[in-house]
Formats: sequence, C-alpha cells, structure tokens
Amino acid sequence: MARLVIVSNRVAMPRERASRAGGLAVALKESLQQQGGLWFGWSGEVADTPDPAPRRARQGRIDYAVLDLTPEEHKGFYLDFANGILWPLCHYRLGLIEFRRSAWESYLAVNARFAEQLVPQLRPDDIIWIHDYHFIPLAAELRRRGVQNRIGFFMHIPFPAPEVLAALPGHDRLVRDLCAYDLVGFQTRGDVRALTEYILHEAEGTVIGNTSTEDVRVSAFGRDLRVGAFPIGIDTADFAQLAAHEAGSDETQRLSESLVGRSLVIGVDRLDYSKGIPQRFEAFHQLLGSRPEHRGKVTFMQIAPISRGEVAQYRKLRSELDGLTGRINGKFAEFDWMPVRYLNKAFARNSLAGFYRHAKVGLVTPLRDGMNLVAKEYVASQNPADPGVLVLSRFAGAAREMKGALIVNPYDTEHIADALHRALIMPLEERRQRWEAMMAVLRVNTIAHWRETYLAALQAEGHPPQVLDAAGR
Repeated sequence: MARLVIVSNRVAMPRERASRAGGLAVALKESLQQQGGLWFGWSGEVADTPDPAPRRARQGRIDYAVLDLTPEEHKGFYLDFANGILWPLCHYRLGLIEFRRSAWESYLAVNARFAEQLVPQLRPDDIIWIHDYHFIPLAAELRRRGVQNRIGFFMHIPFPAPEVLAALPGHDRLVRDLCAYDLVGFQTRGDVRALTEYILHEAEGTVIGNTSTEDVRVSAFGRDLRVGAFPIGIDTADFAQLAAHEAGSDETQRLSESLVGRSLVIGVDRLDYSKGIPQRFEAFHQLLGSRPEHRGKVTFMQIAPISRGEVAQYRKLRSELDGLTGRINGKFAEFDWMPVRYLNKAFARNSLAGFYRHAKVGLVTPLRDGMNLVAKEYVASQNPADPGVLVLSRFAGAAREMKGALIVNPYDTEHIADALHRALIMPLEERRQRWEAMMAVLRVNTIAHWRETYLAALQAEGHPPQVLDAAGR
C-alpha cells in the first residue's frame, strides 16, 4: 500500500495535548495510522533562525516533520497574505483586503521553501494530500522539482466566484498553480462551479462533464485534473455518545442550574468577521424587542474564543461585540436575568457537547462558510426524545445537507429573529421530524466517509465524458 503524505498549515506534534485536536486533525491522523505516512507542515512556532531541516518525531506508523516560520515569513505569508488577503477574498469581504506585493511574494516564497524541504522526504509511490488556502501553490512547486506523484488538494473554506477572484492581483497564477494538482476538492457544488467557470471563461480551458455536478474534469494550462465536491462531516456516532454522556457532567449541570429553567440559545464560533456574530446579536436584540413574551425566559450564550488578535479587524470586531453585549443587557436585563452571555474563551470538546445538548436552539449564522461543523455537532448532540432546533445560515456549506434546519439569510436580522421565535415555540413532533432528517444525513456523510471518498478519488484515474468549450457547447 502506498504511503500517505499529508501537508497542512498547522501540525500538532505527538507531545502536544490530544484534547486540543479537532475532528479534522483526528480524521487525518486516523488515515495516516491506517495507511502509514508522513504529516508535514508548519510547527506553529516563529523563530529568528529556524532549523535548516524539519524537526521530526514518530508515533506508531506516523512520521511528523515540521518547519518554523521566521518573523518575516509569519507576517508576510501567514498574516498579510493567507489571512489578510486570501481569507477575506474567499469570504467575499473585498473591502478588508489591503494587497501588498511583498505579501504575495512571501506567500510564494514560503510555499517554495516548504516544497524544497518536502521533496527529500518523498518516495516514488507516495500519495500526497495538501490542505487549505495556505498551500495552494505547493503542488506547482513540487512539480517544478520533478515530483510526479499523485497530489490532491482540499479547500476547507469557500472558493470565490470568478468575478470576485479576479479582484486579486495574480489570480491567474493562483489558478494555474491549482491546476498542478490531480484532484482539487471543495466543500460544495457551488465551489466546484466557481472554479470551473473560471477555467472556462478566464483561463479559456475546457470542462469535461456538467459544471453543476459534484465531479468534473477540467483541462487548463496544459494539465488535466478532477474537481469535486466532498462535503466534510463529523464522527456522528462518537459525538452523539459524547453529548449523551456529558449531559450529566458537572459543567453541564452548572450551566443548567444557572439558567433556572430558561431556554438556551447557543452560538459557538472562532471570533471572526465571517461568522456573522454582530448580526446575530442584533437579531437577538430584535427578538426581545418585538417578542416580549421571551423576555426573562431565554438566554443567548455566545462562545467566541479570540483568534488573530493582532489583526486590526479582529480587535475592532471584539470591541463591537463588547458594545452590543452591554447594550442588550443594559436594555433588557433584570436583577435575576442576563439576556446575553458572551465568553471570549475556548472550551474543551466534551464541554461543548454537553452545552449543545442542553441548548434549545443552535444559532449558526455565518456570512459565508465553507462547511461549519458546529452546525453538525449541534444536531448530533441532541436528545432524540426532545431535540433542539438548528437555525442555520444559507451561506454555510452545511445548509446544502441540513435541510431540517431553519435556513436564514444572515444579513436579515429580522429574519433571524423570526426564526429564533419559531424555534423557541416549535412543537415537539416537528422538532423530532427535522432532527431525524438531519441525523439521517449525518450518519452517512461522516468524516470517515469524507476522508475515504476523497482518497479513493485521488487514487482513481477516471475516464472523462463529454468536453465543453468556453461557451458551454
């Protein structure tokens, strides 16, 4: 069996606490353990004089190899380009982009350095799986160094429409580098369509198959590759079992007692402008203002651990949410009830599972999101006898699968407020029907299914059908 090589922006070495690993990291690790392989990427550390070769470790059948970034690389590659340009671009926030050629050059240079360090560690029959927007150019750099292995790429965040992508200087180079892969995977059909439309209309390439399907082949820049939708899932059975166990935990009981019988609406997000958190707060404010029957009977708890705190936009967002919390609580709070609980701290996975199970409403309203696994975890956590209701943004990738959710436009705060009201008064029978429909999907589209389906596609040659030209003929 061929060895699997996984490349990701952040690689947790074996000595780091397992409790910090999310579902994706666990899934990738399981795949490496089954097949044997190498996990390569950034250590998460910044060093003035990084080691000339990767630091290595081994655990079971997995080899780990990590590189540090220099302060200049961390700023140019990671902060300024990956998170300061690609992240807002892919989330359609063009007004937040400040393009600097130095950042673009740093992004390309770091990808070249990582390729240079990876090549000596590769074997001729390795299968290489590269993850996310930090490493889009990596396959092209590997090809320039003679690597002929099958290389796949998976984009965890949304891929922008051609008109949006074209706002990025160097967009043609970025897509040319994407075409160095054998398989490019996305979360949704919409992402597949965005790339294939770029290939047709900007790159003057060809698309083999129907662009509205989940799996097509494209030909551009002298290469043929597959493009497909592989919606990521969770370990549904494991998370459901965890939530049932955590329902009786001390933390969950403390939360329950503190609510004194009130309904809980919960939101859990990394503190990021793409998550629609200010709009969510405004919607809850409108709910209390327009539906006085909920005052004193429902509490909204938003968990939003701080990330990228050094970036100005994130500091501004935190200040805005502090102000909204104060305004809502100042207007509606009673001596024995605080409408909003806003927590800038992270909680362990098991704690969140218990909180989800206790919440009557899961509020997941990103302005744009590749998938959003919180939505899936919330559903999997519910008590089958008395499930809660998921209120979900139409712009989350999960909305394509979670048809039993109340789907909302995250920009329409009155729409969200109406959905919250409906969720809070929804009859038990309707809640059960909606929950069962979503769980049926989650039981099939697990994270193991995602991993196995993607890797099978990466290793398959495939035979393309009809060829379309730029006019779709």
